[in-house]
Formats: sequence, structure tokens, C-alpha cells
Amino acid sequence: MDWLRELFIDHSVIQAVVVVSLITAMGLVLGKVKILGISLGVTFVFFIGILAGHLGLSIDPQMLNYAESFGLILFVYALGLQVGPGFFGSFRKGGITLNLLATGVVFLGVIITCGIHFITGIPITTMVGILSGAVTNTPGLGAAQQAYYDMTGIELPSIAMGYAVAYPLGVIGIILAIVLIRYIFRISFEKENRSAQEAADERASRATHVSLVVRNPALFGKKISEVASLIDKKFVISRILHEEKGLKIAKSGTYLEEGDKLFVIAATQDINTIVAFIGERIPMHRAEWEKLDTNLVSRRILITRGEVNGKTLGQLHLRGGFGINITRVNRSGLDLVAHPGLQLQIGDRVTVVGTETDVAGVEKVLGNSLRRLREPNLVPLFLGIALGIILGSIPFAFPGIPQPVKLGLAGGPLIVAILISRFGPHYKLVTYTTMSANLMLREIGIALFLACVGLDAGEGFVETVVNQGGFSWIGYGFIITFLPLMIIGIIARWVYKVNYFTLMGLIAGSMTDPPALAYSNATSGNDMPSVGYATCLLYTSDAADEL
Repeated sequence: MDWLRELFIDHSVIQAVVVVSLITAMGLVLGKVKILGISLGVTFVFFIGILAGHLGLSIDPQMLNYAESFGLILFVYALGLQVGPGFFGSFRKGGITLNLLATGVVFLGVIITCGIHFITGIPITTMVGILSGAVTNTPGLGAAQQAYYDMTGIELPSIAMGYAVAYPLGVIGIILAIVLIRYIFRISFEKENRSAQEAADERASRATHVSLVVRNPALFGKKISEVASLIDKKFVISRILHEEKGLKIAKSGTYLEEGDKLFVIAATQDINTIVAFIGERIPMHRAEWEKLDTNLVSRRILITRGEVNGKTLGQLHLRGGFGINITRVNRSGLDLVAHPGLQLQIGDRVTVVGTETDVAGVEKVLGNSLRRLREPNLVPLFLGIALGIILGSIPFAFPGIPQPVKLGLAGGPLIVAILISRFGPHYKLVTYTTMSANLMLREIGIALFLACVGLDAGEGFVETVVNQGGFSWIGYGFIITFLPLMIIGIIARWVYKVNYFTLMGLIAGSMTDPPALAYSNATSGNDMPSVGYATCLLYTSDAADEL
């Protein structure tokens, strides 16, 4: 039986792999069990780790530290890659409102945490753990542990214990806040769905089309390239119908004449200005243009060639070289107007109009190979992780703070991932990752981290709850969870008129809580909670750093 002892008890590399793998597997299986319609998902790995630690199971401390750190890095880096492309765009329009509201939840939680610390005398380190558990923020837990270790050089189990004690009621508190806000404002799902559909229609029509006839004398006899330079709006003239010459693809050198009919692609908000500039709108629908397109085809082509990544449409010279028109670019489900300065990325889908032969030529240039997208791009992954760790290790000195501040293993990789995924294409760096691959990296990373943190905290967990005030920690955690969500939730609905489905995602995202998001998606029956969740997710990933 010595081999069993070596496999499960005696510290070694193999024993560490076996123990962590079994904890993770059991946690993932039990995490799928629903109680009152709620499941903890991957977070249950943490509690299985606590149970294993309480029963006396342990692994080599260095192996534990490595697996915990690497899991955290993998999770936050994959998360940054996912939200990075839309991060800066989320500041526009309603996104900035959601982000400010989410930030308000975080700051209220911090203020309440500090207040409880001063009133009760509970160590601030323990309160940081309670805060992380109350807001169900695993990256915040990792950041808090890393910050304490950087300051003292030792691990502190009470941070993870506070997290473990406060977490279960934290999940319940988040869902309770979602339900109470619904009843306080007497939310009608039918009205919210109607409002959501109107908003979705508006977003879907960001790049739309219109049929015009040329009436402006200032444009007669001018090339299309000259016309485009006369107005500060981005639009594409896709096809042009001459009375005598018939239908043609509109090229840069094509001349406009009085009475020419144009099929124009432009942003919705610019349509009226473009109509007034060119002439007048005519009731000629897209189907009528397609009937005239006897020699033309319209096809969506997927960009998969690395050589195209980061280049603008103007640099590719597709219009002049092939005699085609690119009318719009679809990126992550959003249609963009295809102007010459638009920078292309791997994974974009471009709508190409031209003859069958010309479109086939463009297809060879752009790639259009799903197989290439499935091939992993590992260079940005490992390069970004290395740069993120370097950034997280740089000490920043601030006046009045005795110890230098570091971004740590959570902040550094997260920031680098956002920057690489957003600006990598500018420097020909292919950062595209399929959603399934990104999700796999995130799940592996968070499972490793939770298994190790739970295993490390399990030894003194029961004693802490029973003999060291752990039951009061549960109550404090619930207060930290519930009060900020109710305050900000009421403000969001009453003052900013945020759609309830989006508000559900805001509440779940401000607490970075997947179980609450799953509940919201199941209740709403649409993906609006997920959109709100993703918009707010990044701003709340390091809540514990505020302390």
C-alpha cells in the first residue's frame, strides 16, 4: 500500500497533480447541482478544496503556490483577451453610465467594509477576505493575497477564510437584490422585452443602407473619391445605376451625373445628412437592386490571413485592384461602415459586392478559411503573460504610502491582455482566440486557483467559523453584498432608467458573479444580462485592491 501513500499523501509533483485534479473534478461535478435554481459552478471547487484541507490533505507548499499563481494569471489574462477589443468602446454612450454605476457598487462595498473594520476591530486583512467573498470576486481575493505577500513576505490564511465564509450568502444576496428590485419597481417583462428589442434594432442598424438619386449640381461630373472628400461623413456608394449605362459597381474613379441612382451604405445617424448632401431619397428597396445585379454577387468573406491583420481597407487596394466594393465589416456581431481608414482584424467578416470572378480573387487575398481560425495563436498568450508578470512586479511609489504599490499577478496580466487584444493588430500581432478556446483557458485557470486557495485555507476553517467569530463574518459579508446593490440598483432604475435585463447584468457584473448571471439569463430569456455583465466586468475585477 506504499504506492497509495506516495500517490495521495507524500509530497511530490505527482501527488500534487493528483490531489489538485481530484479536487477540481469533484468540485466541477458538484458545482452543477442546483439548489432553488442556483448552482455555484466552478466556485464549488473552492469548497471541495476547503473540505480536503480540513481532512488533513496537503501538497508541497511551493507546488501549491505555483499552481495557485499560474491559475490566477491564466484566468485574468484570458479574461482580458475577451473584453479587451470592446473595452475602450464601452466608454461610449450608455457604457460609461453602467461602468460608473458598477464602480459605485465597488466603492460602497469598500466604504462599508472600512466602517465594519473600525466599529468591530476585525483586522483589515480579514475584512478584505470578507469583502472578496461578499462580492464573489475571486480575482480580488488573488490580488489581496498577492498584495499582502508583497508587503510582508508571508501568506495569511485569514484572507481566504474570510472569503470562504462570506461567499455562499454573497451569491444569495446578489440574487435577492435582483428579485427585490423587480418587485419594488413592478417590472413587466413584456415592456422590458419591447424596450430591449427597440434598443437591439437600433444597434443592429448602425450600418444601414439607403437609395438616393443625385440632385446636387455641385456633384455633377465629379468622381466618387472627390465626393467623399467633400463631406465629413463615412459612407460607401456600393452600386450606381445610370439611365443609359445601366448598373455598375461604384469605383473611386466613377463619375456622378444628374439623375444617377445610388445604393449607399452609411451609419444610421449620418443618413439624413448624406441624403441632403447628395440629393433625395427614393423608394428603391434592396430587393430591386438585387434583381438588377444579374452579373454581381454579394458575399461575406472571413478574414483569416495574418498578412491582412492590422491593415486598413485603403492599404489593401481591393476596390481598384479587383473592381469590387466592400460595403460593410461585421466585427463581433456589429456592422461597421467600410471606409478606407478602417483597420481590419482577424475574425472580421466583410461584405463584398462584385462579379463572381472578382469576389473569388478577393477571397484568396483575405483568406476565408475557418480552419485557420481554429489554429491557436500561442505567441500572444505566452508573450503577454510574461509582459504582464513583469508589469505586475514593477513597484510604484506614492506619497504617504510606506510600501511601494504593485499591480501584482492579477492586475499586470489583465492590463497587458487588454492592451494586446485591443492594439495588437496595429502591430501585425494576431490576438484572435475562439470563444471556446478562451473559455477553456479561463475555466482551467480559475479551477486551479480555487482548488489551491481552498486547500490552503481548509486546515483552520472550521475552527475559525465556530470559535473565532466566523458566524458574525457571514452577517457582515451579507451587509457588504446587499446594501450597495440595492442602493445602486434603485439609482440605476429610478434615475437612469436602465432596462431591467441590463440591470440584472450590471448587478451580476459589478459582483463578477457567474451564478447570478446564469440566474439572470435563465429568468430574462435573452442575452441582455450577459451584455451588461461584460460591460461592467472589467471595472470590478480588482475590488479588493481598493483596500
